[in-house]
Amino acid sequence: MQRQLYTADHEAFREIVRTFLAKEVTPHYEQWEKDGIVSRDAWRAAGKQGLLGLAVPEEYGGGGQPDYRYSAVLAEEFTRAGAAGFAIGLHNDIIGPYLTSLATDEQKRRWLPGFCNGELITAIAMTEPGAGSDLQGIRTNAEDAGDHWILNGSKTFISNGILADLVVVVAKTTPEGGAHGLSLLVVERGMAGFERGRNLDKIGQKSQDTAELFFDDVRVPKENLLGELNGAFVHLMTNLAQERLGIAVAGIAAAEHLLEITTAYVKEREAFGRPLAKLQHIRFEIAEMATECAVTRAFLDRCIADHAEGTLDGVHASMAKWWATELQKRVADRCLQLHGGYGYMTEYRVAKAFTDGRIQTIYGGTTEIMKEIIGRSLLA
Repeated sequence: MQRQLYTADHEAFREIVRTFLAKEVTPHYEQWEKDGIVSRDAWRAAGKQGLLGLAVPEEYGGGGQPDYRYSAVLAEEFTRAGAAGFAIGLHNDIIGPYLTSLATDEQKRRWLPGFCNGELITAIAMTEPGAGSDLQGIRTNAEDAGDHWILNGSKTFISNGILADLVVVVAKTTPEGGAHGLSLLVVERGMAGFERGRNLDKIGQKSQDTAELFFDDVRVPKENLLGELNGAFVHLMTNLAQERLGIAVAGIAAAEHLLEITTAYVKEREAFGRPLAKLQHIRFEIAEMATECAVTRAFLDRCIADHAEGTLDGVHASMAKWWATELQKRVADRCLQLHGGYGYMTEYRVAKAFTDGRIQTIYGGTTEIMKEIIGRSLLA
């Protein structure tokens, strides 16, 4: 089906992204996987190419383009290139909105130029060893000490945790406030008491530095409070729809690409003297996946269009995240199976996609949390 979502400008941007990936990412990606981290040079190159801060106002060095469809193009092309470990979507579409919508003018002048040119890499620290989706379980706390906060606690599974120069930390500022006693504090590289733990060893996305973070009496200036005091819960809920949509966009792009790869493979691979594609079971498998992808794509494109117009709600974003990522997981498994023993070899794209994509149904809110959100909205 002909997609109606993108204009000629979006497709021109797609070519810029593909050129960047071919020059600055793909030749180095295998080394980044071995190193467990993306080169800072690649982040600077992305900034120079105008791929960072797409929605940031031009006065701060950004693209000045709030149209989410450009971010969707970026997510699709990075996914197709197998470059999920380069967390450009986290930087642009998850942390970016906090800085553009909540930061003071002084904070914007201080942080956004570096955010856009790749000199300041960002992370958000929410998850703790004992608290994932349940914000009420957060124990990291910040004590008011006059002109600064004293921050103590730890976080885990933090994407960009090693590289990050700015970390938006979710901390308890009013102990008795529960989920509504949380605030966002920006911790900067070099602050005394801020330490990084291990670069965690994951089953996939090896080039994405995912770390433990520790805060031991870190003095965070009052000027680094982001948004309203005790307002983190509302701030986090406001931005979750875009985060989940971004994960869903990557999910359907990954499923479609895996289907393309596998369709080509079964046409060439022979068994019992003829191509696998001649076997009825194989044709049925391909037909089922193609149909599921086509139906999901129609829904996702509608969600992207709605979000670009500012009308996407959290429930439909949760539907998109649940459905697209579960489809990605299912398609990855079936495509690996159709590759046979070769699918288990890491040099084959399908094997890497299988391990890289497994996190998709977990981060940004698990499938189970998405179902709870949807069910609650229908049965409240």
